[in-house]
Amino acid sequence: MRHALSFALFCLAFLSDRNLRAQDMLQGVDLAQPAYTKADLTRADVEAALKQRESGKVDLSEKSLNGLDLSGLDLHGVDFRAARMNKTRLAGARLDDAILDQAWLIEADLSGASLKGAHAFASQMQRMRADGADFAHARIAGDLTGASARGANFSDADLSADMKNQSMGLMRAVLRSAALEGARFQGANLASADLRFAKAARADFSNANLMGADAAGADFTDANWTGAKTEGLDLDSAQIDSSARAALSGAQNLDRARMK
Repeated sequence: MRHALSFALFCLAFLSDRNLRAQDMLQGVDLAQPAYTKADLTRADVEAALKQRESGKVDLSEKSLNGLDLSGLDLHGVDFRAARMNKTRLAGARLDDAILDQAWLIEADLSGASLKGAHAFASQMQRMRADGADFAHARIAGDLTGASARGANFSDADLSADMKNQSMGLMRAVLRSAALEGARFQGANLASADLRFAKAARADFSNANLMGADAAGADFTDANWTGAKTEGLDLDSAQIDSSARAALSGAQNLDRARMK
């Protein structure tokens, strides 16, 4: 059983390295062009579309909504597939069950927003601000490099690698260098996720699955690991509490972690 698990984790690591660049959709994209900086709708246009919700699903897919102030709006269930929403303000908005697949949310503001059950596959969320946001039960396989999600709720969210559909490469949540202090990941699936250099002090990973995740250089000071699955979790140069050693006994490079 132990050998089978080790082999499976090796395969996950191999696939992650081989497909690492496949998830980087920014390569070759000119973010200065109007499609990624301008908006072809106004807030009033969006509000008008929402009024038609009873007659059918609100479809804002592939729309340019860059820089708009959509804070506080009820956008639950809206289809934002491949929409451009860079630097869009969505603070306090309700995005429960929204479709954000392949959406562009670079430097968007989702502070305090609700995204319960939302679906964000291959989404670009670099440097997004989502402090206090609620991602409970959401499916997130996007790039949140440098994002801020302090105190955010990821309980029962799925941030794991998609091992079945790899037409676009290995898709998983990338939380590299993200600010995750005090975030809640209870019961979340972070298998093979990228947590390198994440700042996750006081984060709650109780009953979460972090098997095969890469957390090299991350800060896990005062994190809660109760019931977490950590087999294959790479802790090379990560900062952890000495009291967490037993809970992290199945992790890789535990001997190279920085003990507090």
